[in-house]
Amino acid sequence: MENKDKLKEVVDQAIAEQQVLHVKLKKIGPSSVDVEKLTKPSKETRQEYWGKGLTYFAIALIIILVVSIIGFVGYHGLSTFVSDHVNIFHFLTSSDWDPGEGKNHVGAAVMIVTSFAVTLLAALVATPFAIAIALYMTEYSSKKGASFLQSVTELLVGIPSVVYGFLGLTIIVPVIRNLFGGTGFGILAATLVLFVMVLPTITSLTVDSLKAVPSHFRKASMALRATHWQTIYHVVLRVATPRILTAVIFGMARAFGEALAVQMVIGNAVLMPYNLVSPSATLTSQLTSQMGNTVMGTLPNNALWSLALLLLIMSLVFNFLVKLVGKRGQK
Repeated sequence: MENKDKLKEVVDQAIAEQQVLHVKLKKIGPSSVDVEKLTKPSKETRQEYWGKGLTYFAIALIIILVVSIIGFVGYHGLSTFVSDHVNIFHFLTSSDWDPGEGKNHVGAAVMIVTSFAVTLLAALVATPFAIAIALYMTEYSSKKGASFLQSVTELLVGIPSVVYGFLGLTIIVPVIRNLFGGTGFGILAATLVLFVMVLPTITSLTVDSLKAVPSHFRKASMALRATHWQTIYHVVLRVATPRILTAVIFGMARAFGEALAVQMVIGNAVLMPYNLVSPSATLTSQLTSQMGNTVMGTLPNNALWSLALLLLIMSLVFNFLVKLVGKRGQK
């Protein structure tokens, strides 16, 4: 109360002592000053408080959600080693997968090897095509052509994975069966399906990385009498390499975590692949096909949660690689 009285005295004195008559507020006198209104927060200040509060609430909610997911998957995934006493080295290196028979039959090596094989092969096949398409869209194509290709790329991104899996099951698998024999299921079929699925992702990010190259780099190269292709190869691609690597890593993350489409063409046989056309299983295909057939808290269920924990760890590794490559690119 004392502070408000002092504020009123200061305001009254300031109004009464105005020296410039033509700017004096004639309708405001010492007795009409609303000190209470001057000391209350304004509407804009209250809106700022609300905005900050909602922002902090959203951030806290996301943090809680992420920590809860990691904690839940980690708790159930580690139960295999803590409660069921499965040897973690045996889990990572053994190819004997039959958790219903006991802890000595919990080996995930088949799924780990197959998951990495499919992911790496899909990235190796998709990356050259993605870079070629991105170079055409940014360096050679007209605006209409680039816009058309961009629309096609966005359309491919929006197609559900079950559609890719069905096309692979009805087209790719029979073709492989006719060409190489066997059932047609295996790493090759999964690689071709994932190639089509990750191609739009890598292409879009590669286009963005090429567009991010400053135009004066190209002009400087042309000023030195370099050809268009020499400029692309020695300048544009060199500068955009870190961002292109980031695009490839994002594509690999998409391929590593894909479940339904791979499950439809991989064969779902927990056997170590001895060639590209032998049926096998990935971490995701085993999870989607077996999780509904186990009882919560049992060894088979905990073993599947351990596979999910491996997928979560690999997702974190991919994110770490993206940040690492990004930091090196900034240097």
